Amino acid sequence: MHLEIIYKDEYLVAINKPHGLLVHKSGYASNANEFAIQLLRDQIGRKVYPCHRIDRKTGGVLLFALNSETNCMMQTLFARNKIKKEYLAIVRGYSQKRDTINYPITNEKGKTQEAVTVYKTLKQSEVDIPSGKFETSRYSLVEVLPQTGRMHQIRKHFAHIMHPIIGDRPHGCNKQNKIFKEKFNMTTMMLHALELKFIHPKTNQEIIISASPQEEFKRTKKILNL
Repeated sequence: MHLEIIYKDEYLVAINKPHGLLVHKSGYASNANEFAIQLLRDQIGRKVYPCHRIDRKTGGVLLFALNSETNCMMQTLFARNKIKKEYLAIVRGYSQKRDTINYPITNEKGKTQEAVTVYKTLKQSEVDIPSGKFETSRYSLVEVLPQTGRMHQIRKHFAHIMHPIIGDRPHGCNKQNKIFKEKFNMTTMMLHALELKFIHPKTNQEIIISASPQEEFKRTKKILNL
């Protein structure tokens, strides 16, 4: 697999990660045999250090450092919420025009942490996809700005407000996921890491790294008229 490099300087490199690709080896996904960290290392011929994580099921901007010192600096920026993250998601139903989801999340170690997500609805559609007792289904395309960085935060938050992300398992809607799999052969989660914005720790320049949605995301947008 050839990765799309969307940013590179002497300290950092970023890719547009495909949906389904793990960042690195994980005990949670022993069936995987390709990982972003190894693929990128082999592609550019040097060691890389992941500055953050995005879910295997999420596509979009994934940032790596090219040395351990820069990696430490970037890790600190992420930990202090000094990096602005923007996502796109396709969710079930008509979401609010704008809203802030302030709902604590409990991690896999049982620790409950504050979690805040701001979002804005970009477009809504109603399409001829029967669901339950309804003849049609409603969907929204949302711009998501997580203010904290908890594991599966966006997925859990949209499930909490009853607008689950299409294709999300286990936090999404099984009925909708089944419809998309059977009707459109679509099993990809509709969550895309669109942009990172931060002050470069070495050059002090503002850096904006953007990634175009992957083909499955664009296909679903087109199917749903979003």
